[in-house]
Amino acid sequence: MAAPAAVTRAWRSWNGPARLHGIDLARALAVFGMLAAHLLTIKEPLRLTDPSTWMDVVNGRSSILFALLAGVSIALITGGRMPHRGTRLGVDRRRLAVRAVVLWAIGLLLIQTGVPIYVILPAYGILFLLALPLLTLPIWALWAIAASVGVVVPWVLPALDALPIWEGLAGETLFLVVGWAYPFPLWIAFVVAGMALGRTDLRRAGTQALILAAGVAVVALGSTIGLLADAGDWASPDSYAGAVLSAEAHSGGIVEVVSSTGFAMAVLGACLLVCRTPLTWVLAPVRAVGSMPLTAYVGQVLAWAVVALAVFGDTTDLRAFRDLHPLGWFCLGAIVLCSLWALLVGRGPLESALAAVSRRVVPTAAGYPADRVET
Repeated sequence: MAAPAAVTRAWRSWNGPARLHGIDLARALAVFGMLAAHLLTIKEPLRLTDPSTWMDVVNGRSSILFALLAGVSIALITGGRMPHRGTRLGVDRRRLAVRAVVLWAIGLLLIQTGVPIYVILPAYGILFLLALPLLTLPIWALWAIAASVGVVVPWVLPALDALPIWEGLAGETLFLVVGWAYPFPLWIAFVVAGMALGRTDLRRAGTQALILAAGVAVVALGSTIGLLADAGDWASPDSYAGAVLSAEAHSGGIVEVVSSTGFAMAVLGACLLVCRTPLTWVLAPVRAVGSMPLTAYVGQVLAWAVVALAVFGDTTDLRAFRDLHPLGWFCLGAIVLCSLWALLVGRGPLESALAAVSRRVVPTAAGYPADRVET
């Protein structure tokens, strides 16, 4: 009887009524999208009229979706629609700070593998710390901050990128340590937007449909800004204005920021709506990956390092590794392994370890409920 009971507990941990299936599905799509961006050679930018370019949708947008969903999770574990206050808020903040430091440290360890990607976890750690003062803000204030940062920081980012601190070996090291491929002065906008979404009633169909519709509208707004920029000679790609308004992945331009935020919102809304239907059970193996995104992300980097070492004796040759066409195998492996773990154990191993460390370092305060919110 012990084994069936353990399996039942594991099943309830990622399929119970407290968990939003659509968030797990969106997380899984973000993980797979980032993996595709790493492993596919994508030569042409996205053009809706040309299906051969559609795979470019994963470039940049997947990592921004990942960041927005991090903000949603921060909001949910700190009270959702009713932000925690007082002692409970203090515990939340300290535990999130511990998680931030651990994520940053894991990111540094992954960098040591030599796998030729920009590891997002160091930036994640910094973004978690930046989010701590914002936990009690109302939704309108969170949206105001996200919009202001998303519009203003692209005008400053070219100057920040040109600073001499990024030069030389020390500069390259600093670039990796702070995750500047995902510059935190700008990327906090995606996290804060996610926090604003996480403060709404994400269980209501109307809210989910509104998020989808708003996301599509924001994408349209970004596309319109891009078309206007392309129509003007003053916004040539090599100019300052061109950099500020750029739509290219990881450019930090306003068009990219607006369009990719809208894309992430639309994906989240669509996933929440899809998971209101019986399709949520068909998609359960995919959701299993999204229920343990840290494990899946770290696992793919470590698997890449192991395979590359075994085949080439070198982890740094991106072209050679892509020539193995490993994407399908990596995705299948993640689905199978995460599904087995979710069915037999429940919460992902790194997710459990991260929670355990934060609780050990920051014990439960008197009067603080012991039960956790599933996200």
